[in-house]
Amino acid sequence: MRIQDPHWATAAAVDAVTDANGGGGRPAPLRVDAQRNLEHVLRAAREVFGELGYGAPMEDVARRARVGVGTVYRRFPSKDVLVRRIAEEETARLTEQARAALGQEDEAWPALSRFLRTSVASGAGRLLPPQVLQVRSAAEEARVPQQRGALEDDGSSGAGVTELLEVVGQLVDRARAAGELRGDVSVADVLLVIATAAPVLPDPAQQAAASARLLDILVDGLRSRPAA
Repeated sequence: MRIQDPHWATAAAVDAVTDANGGGGRPAPLRVDAQRNLEHVLRAAREVFGELGYGAPMEDVARRARVGVGTVYRRFPSKDVLVRRIAEEETARLTEQARAALGQEDEAWPALSRFLRTSVASGAGRLLPPQVLQVRSAAEEARVPQQRGALEDDGSSGAGVTELLEVVGQLVDRARAAGELRGDVSVADVLLVIATAAPVLPDPAQQAAASARLLDILVDGLRSRPAA
């Protein structure tokens, strides 16, 4: 995965969506063909950005969706708006998977391992906001509690990012308290494992095998080791 964010979303981009929908009210229902085009664009954007990073041009998204680039811009008046939409959906999906792991596993390490494996298998994490993946040591993370607020202030996915960090933080804290997670592993480290353990390869079978192998290696590297 390549993480690029030169066109990251801003508050102005959100305002553009509101303007495109005719003001501050709820968006008008889409016609059937318009709804179909929107679904094609979102699916194509997830694929293209997942493969090439958020630096990929809108023309690539339109080509993958088999629509004109004007169709893309009619629904997303700037690339920033489309990037924000995809990142928010990915963040929400990963948060739900973390909550499921917390609720369905009683023990700390199985919960963290389940979250990692489920998320990588589903492809979640490829399209997270790049700011979420800023690596800090566990000690740095503890000393900088304003990190979450900073993520909101810089125009990323706001409350969704904060919620993701909090839920994954619970998984990390439990595993660390149980003595099963290396003490220097941070929340960002765990999210980075998910983001990097799903290489994009042309053959689906090769991709699945490579992803499983890489994840095994990375998960093993997260575990604490008994003192010699």
